[in-house]
Amino acid sequence: MYTLFYYPQSASLAPHILLELIGEPYQLELVDIKKNANRSAQYLKLSPAGQVPALVDDDFTLFESAAISQYLAEKHTDKQLIPTELKLKSQCLQWMHFMSASIHSDLLMYTYPERHTQSALMYDDLIRSQQGRLEEGFGIIDTLLADNHYLFANQFTLCDSYLFMLCERAKTFLEKTPSLKNLRRYYRQIAATPAISKALEMAEL
Repeated sequence: MYTLFYYPQSASLAPHILLELIGEPYQLELVDIKKNANRSAQYLKLSPAGQVPALVDDDFTLFESAAISQYLAEKHTDKQLIPTELKLKSQCLQWMHFMSASIHSDLLMYTYPERHTQSALMYDDLIRSQQGRLEEGFGIIDTLLADNHYLFANQFTLCDSYLFMLCERAKTFLEKTPSLKNLRRYYRQIAATPAISKALEMAEL
């Protein structure tokens, strides 16, 4: 049985959605970041940097949301959450890496400026700079969604579980950025699907 170590409003939502779609038995283990449970010796054995999520699959352990998502999608190819043809798979993973390395990183700096400077005087400057970067990064995705219901291959893939996680964490940003109308439509559409609704409900504290 899979065990997903999670925290609400974190990157654990992306693999959690995939677990719901896959339909195999799994359990959730809360890592209470507010109580520094992610820094416990026990959890650091699973995720050396103390980051959430982590996944345990019998005797196999993995951390990093994007890596866990790819592992689950590739293990359950019958669910068609990742293409099997090499070029299509590479393009799919291209968008995963872009979202993980660029948009997610910018979103974390925008949301938690205090983690990136020792001076409170710099918070507003950091937020403003990340605002522009987020609008640019999300804008690339928004353009792709102009004529598509899903991010890649016109079907729900691991890219969509990851993108929905980003949208969920950036809801306020999306609402106050007029140019991202396709992403707002996408978020509302995807949020209504049963697997995502259930994952959101289960992940609440």
